[in-house]
Amino acid sequence: MRRAEKVIITTAVTGSVNVPSQSPYLPLTVDEVATAAIEAVAAGSAIVHLHARHPDGRPAFEPDLFEEIVEKVTAGTDDVVVNITTGGSSAMTMDERLAGALRIRPEIASLNMGSMNFVYAGIADRVTEWKHDWEKQYVLNTYAHPFVNSFDQIEHTLRALGEHGTRFEYECYDIGHLYSLAHFVDRGLAPAPLLIQGVFGILGGIGADHENLEHMVRIADKLFGDDYRFSAFAAGRDQMQFGTHSAWLGGHVRVGLEDSLWLGKGRLATTNAEQVTKIREVIEDLGKEIATPADARAMLALRGASSDRSTPA
Repeated sequence: MRRAEKVIITTAVTGSVNVPSQSPYLPLTVDEVATAAIEAVAAGSAIVHLHARHPDGRPAFEPDLFEEIVEKVTAGTDDVVVNITTGGSSAMTMDERLAGALRIRPEIASLNMGSMNFVYAGIADRVTEWKHDWEKQYVLNTYAHPFVNSFDQIEHTLRALGEHGTRFEYECYDIGHLYSLAHFVDRGLAPAPLLIQGVFGILGGIGADHENLEHMVRIADKLFGDDYRFSAFAAGRDQMQFGTHSAWLGGHVRVGLEDSLWLGKGRLATTNAEQVTKIREVIEDLGKEIATPADARAMLALRGASSDRSTPA
């Protein structure tokens, strides 16, 4: 992989996995998500990865909500890189999952590299009091319903967003996802430099084992040589360890309340910015510099925030 001259911190602000009953600090409304993103940027995050939610916390796909969030984030920061999800949630249709990104036409969007069992039903075992009626059944449904992203859906996403200059954060939850990505690289649909986001610790994907992280980098090196940048995160309690390991290997990091609600053992993070600050201190202790949004754009060959996306899809 291309070793990081400076380390890009991505913050996944809210996601669609964790539910309000798990933490009072999970951003839900447009204003909460936007404020959380702005605070993360101020703490050192070059990229913010955005999902939308309804006020009761239900994952949302409506492009108007994404547009409101992005407008507030870009108005409240100098030069942030905005990354819009195309994963949404497993309860959404493909059209729903793409709606926000097609409206925003971001510099970069997430792209899950395959269908998989994406199980977080275990949340139900840990919550003793539910805030909203929708939450328990929502998490339990993941035990029976996989997340589907077939090859034709991946290709559709690459073409539909790629024609507007959007590049991708290729989310790889297992080694096979790297080979799936290689298929699209070989077909000319995924140009270098790639940003490969190794995801560890999701039930149904590769485990949060540090040997797995190094193995993923070895296979990516075999498939892509120096045509890629690598970033990694682990869900839950292993978040900071995997970010540290990725940075130590020469890669980049992702934090945020989408991936973990915790700052340390038994201590909930009250903001996304707390997690950014913690991993920033670790990175700087390793003797590495933190990437600015401009640095991230240069490393990932992004088109730039001011590029025209004036005609909504």
